[in-house]
Amino acid sequence: MSNYKPRTKQELAQRVAQDIPEGAYVNLGIGQPTLVANFIPPQREVILQSENGILGMGPAPAPGEEDFDLINAGKQPVTMLKGGAFFHHADSFAMMRGGHIDICVLGAFQVSVTGDLANWSTGEEGSIPAVGGAMDLAVGAKETWVMMDLLTKKGDSKLVSACSYPLTGVACVSRIYSDLATLACGPQGLTLIDMVEGLDVQTLSSMIDLPISSSSN
Repeated sequence: MSNYKPRTKQELAQRVAQDIPEGAYVNLGIGQPTLVANFIPPQREVILQSENGILGMGPAPAPGEEDFDLINAGKQPVTMLKGGAFFHHADSFAMMRGGHIDICVLGAFQVSVTGDLANWSTGEEGSIPAVGGAMDLAVGAKETWVMMDLLTKKGDSKLVSACSYPLTGVACVSRIYSDLATLACGPQGLTLIDMVEGLDVQTLSSMIDLPISSSSN
């Protein structure tokens, strides 16, 4: 039997930050993705954008040093790096829709093996739609990465053959960073990039009830 320990939210954020290249313009979605800002090495130039009109965000402020007039799209206090800028909300969306964001990191309710994304509604009666800028980011960014727990609290896989929830974008996700494994997705299905120590491909595949190819790298 596999003996493994899932990544903590901080470890997962660090794993995502590890793959963001020098000079990238990146949008971090509401929720878990905002933690990625805390793990970008200070010597690496990564320009963080927020859809409410900020460019050049830094890590979260230290406790007691929050400025609640300086917030991201999720209303969390943020810091600004030297050279950072504020601008109109419409200009921010023009940046997102115009293909000027290299990577967006979003949370998700479901991701399909071919990269379809569902992250704004579970479709349940009475649920509050909360699409925000997710659709604009999913189709406007050059790459869309998803950061999420692999399984729901009920133990169901968030990785599916086809999404049953309302879609945010079609074939837009290229990578899934989860608490158990990092996977690429696309027309050929799922490809393993890495997984936590103690977990094996067979067990991982059984958890999500989907085939997984091994990376050639």
